[in-house]
Amino acid sequence: MVILCGCVYLLVSTQVMNVTGRSTAKRQSDMNYETIRLEHDGAVTTLTLNRPKKLNSFTWAMHQEIKFAIEEIENKGETRCLLLTGEGRGFCAGQDLGDPAFELKPEFDVGETLEKNFNPLALKLRALPFPVICAVNGVAAGAGANIALACDIILAARSANFIQAFSKIGLVPDAGGTYALTRVLGEARAKALAMLATPLTAEKAEAWGLIWQVCDDDKLMQEARTMAVHLAAQPTRALALTKKAIHEAPTNDIATQLNLERDLQREASQTHDYREGVQAFLEKREPNFTGN
Repeated sequence: MVILCGCVYLLVSTQVMNVTGRSTAKRQSDMNYETIRLEHDGAVTTLTLNRPKKLNSFTWAMHQEIKFAIEEIENKGETRCLLLTGEGRGFCAGQDLGDPAFELKPEFDVGETLEKNFNPLALKLRALPFPVICAVNGVAAGAGANIALACDIILAARSANFIQAFSKIGLVPDAGGTYALTRVLGEARAKALAMLATPLTAEKAEAWGLIWQVCDDDKLMQEARTMAVHLAAQPTRALALTKKAIHEAPTNDIATQLNLERDLQREASQTHDYREGVQAFLEKREPNFTGN
């Protein structure tokens, strides 16, 4: 369970060239969402957690809309990069403690909220078969911080902070926080961040290797869009296999990891994009990857 919620926002320019070279106009989702926005622009999809007055904190209703949105993305099969961000001045403040579905009663099971909502979301973001970028545009607290850490590449505004706020209300870091922090930062820093609930600045998060890049506040979304459009035009099937190899590396010994790389390379070498990449290299031209 979390204190502050995470925001998901996929951004692309109003009009960009899609991976086939055709100009594509941004279009809204066919669904009528209330707590998020979902926009498709060529091969890039924008999913925005849209409760700015509440710092985009999670409610039960928002979780359901995010689930529907991800199902829509997967069913359409057009997305090759997802960009997550928050609307307004904050990225996500974690769980909205004022949500009627989150009642402070003895029988209320916070673990059930995690099992049904936050845990599936964190796992889904890691498993999506294309790159997931997170643009942290402001405070990322509680589960909001940890949902961001479930993404593949994290950009953050210079003014952004990451806060493991759980200890302030007698809870434990969740939504994958203890997993990500310990793996990336080590036990000493993970314990201090979790127990002290000290805000971690974007610049220090970058220096510690927790995120990829800090951007000036007014340049964050431009940088995120540019990266999303670039990644959507890459051999995204190979990028998905790369994610799998990196995710499994920490728990594999060297022999197991070498065998995994062998198997994934076999799979990648059977794709259209591999043949196109080699052919483009030999012909000294830019490749036209399709994600197949």
